[in-house]
Amino acid sequence: MMMSFKRQRCNFLKQVLNCGEVGRKFVALMSSTLKEMRNGGVSAGVRDLYVEDSSTEDELITPGTFSVASGCTLLRDPRYNKGLAFTEKERDAHYLRGLLPPAILSQELQEKRMMHNLRQYEVPLHRYTALMDLQERNERLFYKLLIDNVEELLPIVYTPTVGEACQKYGSIFRRPQGLYVSLKDKGKILEVLKNWSEKNIQVIVVTDGERILGLGDLGCQGMGIPVGKLSLYTALGGVRPSACLPITIDVGTNNEKLLNDEFYIGLRHKRATGKEYAELLDEFMHAVKQNYGEKVLIQFEDFANHNAFDLLEKYSSSHLVFNDDIQGTASVVLAGLLASLKLVGGNLADHTFLFLGAGEAGTGIAELIALEVSKQTKAPLEETRKKIWLVDSKGLIVSSRMESLQPFKKPWAHEHEPVKGLLDAVKAIKPTVLIGSSGVGKTFTKEVVEAMSSLNEKPLILALSNPTSQSECTAEEAYTWSKGRAIFASGSPFDPVEFEGKVHVPGQANNAYIFPGFGLGLIISGAIRVRDEMLLAACKYIYIYIYIYDNVDLTSLCLGKKHKNIYLCFDAAEALAAQVTQENYDKGLIYPPFTNIRKISANIAANVAAKAYELGLATNLPRPKDLVKCAESCMYSPVYRSYL
Repeated sequence: MMMSFKRQRCNFLKQVLNCGEVGRKFVALMSSTLKEMRNGGVSAGVRDLYVEDSSTEDELITPGTFSVASGCTLLRDPRYNKGLAFTEKERDAHYLRGLLPPAILSQELQEKRMMHNLRQYEVPLHRYTALMDLQERNERLFYKLLIDNVEELLPIVYTPTVGEACQKYGSIFRRPQGLYVSLKDKGKILEVLKNWSEKNIQVIVVTDGERILGLGDLGCQGMGIPVGKLSLYTALGGVRPSACLPITIDVGTNNEKLLNDEFYIGLRHKRATGKEYAELLDEFMHAVKQNYGEKVLIQFEDFANHNAFDLLEKYSSSHLVFNDDIQGTASVVLAGLLASLKLVGGNLADHTFLFLGAGEAGTGIAELIALEVSKQTKAPLEETRKKIWLVDSKGLIVSSRMESLQPFKKPWAHEHEPVKGLLDAVKAIKPTVLIGSSGVGKTFTKEVVEAMSSLNEKPLILALSNPTSQSECTAEEAYTWSKGRAIFASGSPFDPVEFEGKVHVPGQANNAYIFPGFGLGLIISGAIRVRDEMLLAACKYIYIYIYIYDNVDLTSLCLGKKHKNIYLCFDAAEALAAQVTQENYDKGLIYPPFTNIRKISANIAANVAAKAYELGLATNLPRPKDLVKCAESCMYSPVYRSYL
């Protein structure tokens, strides 16, 4: 006679409990998980069912389930493979004898060896492919490498090298690193999402490949961008790799070179538009929400202007959506502008801004600047926009062009006679700040920089377009043409420049300062929508951190009992700014180093989460008493675990 299910369950639990402390932990964890599932949610994001990511290094954890992965299967699983770091006992327990050389190398020694090997490559793309290979065979070592060497490796996994990787993605493609949703999948996108092995997804980065960096339409090969972004979500923001999903939506490409390339991996037809495109995106958005729930963050990445604004506006009221090109870039640039006031003087409202480029990045930055000035001065938003001017391909955006302007450009059409070129616009507007977001290289010419220098003692010049080849000017050009007076930052990294015996350190207005911590803040709060106030909360921490670095415990200063008022952070920063050495300011730094980026991300996450709770958009209740500690406790650690 067959044993009843209830009796089988009781016998199983008795056997588990007989396993001692590990068994008791397992039962307690599963009981807690089932209770949370019945309540329709989990606290602080997705629960790690096997405590594999949140356990200490010394805890004895079997990867996956009680059915132990062994032998070649274990070595071929990138999430649990440790290579030569498996101990003698682990090799016996998991049938690894003979499958590995006898030497045992610690994770630290493996990291040292890998960095040595990477530095032998002279071509950045070769370093990129080597890192991607490592990610596919040993996930924890990959992230340990990236976290510990972030300043050296960030330009490889992110801009500028990722741009070249996307251009050549068809040639270097090895195995799928994300999901490909194409027009062929229309009507069955939900089925496609279900094919992804991980079910508890917290963050999706999605692109349609139409405007990859400043490189244009790369179609299906834009996948390198979501993959790179999500690597940074994990390394810099601590979001677990298993909770991240890169997606490319393939609707074709208008890039003739790709269409004629025998190695191209996408659909070979012109890009779909109009109703066909809208219906596919709509099905995708609804399928994501149906499959992963209300709280999954969908980050739009590198969509062309004509789609980016529409998608953000359409889905911001029904989904948790974020556009890094519009909102993330705006946040990090505003943070740099606030920091630069210590160098150029005045308040934000005292300055006049001129943009080259009126696309999603330019207008997004402009709007956030106007919003911050409005909050500071209590002036209407329509009034604060008047100090911000934009130049597009047809010249200065002025009111006489109103009828022909796209909707997102119309708020920036001010009263002024038409002006054609950037140089003439600089002379006419007399800006104190020049910002490039055009995607066109070499547009900040010597004449433009000299004109800015003639108008300002310390011209603030931000050449933001990526990759390096598309930068409006180089750091060397900015410092040389301004005779060393410019305050310069760029989208891609540039080396320090020596001019007349003084070393100038260019800043990098890198979105990686913002989006990993921003996403983590949404996750730990269980936010269901994104609001501008959250973006301001994110960028203001960067501004504060530039001044005080690690000299002061910001947690106790800004995020204690009075965390609800974000502007208290400004009071603290102003009071302590005098304690910072003048050396940093003398170098022209307006962004902090990346060496402490995970600490920065944790504090950004706490600020964003605090704002989500304040706005009533958080669902993970009750609110944690210490949001910084909550963020840090949720962050993924790449340290190897014991598998016994």
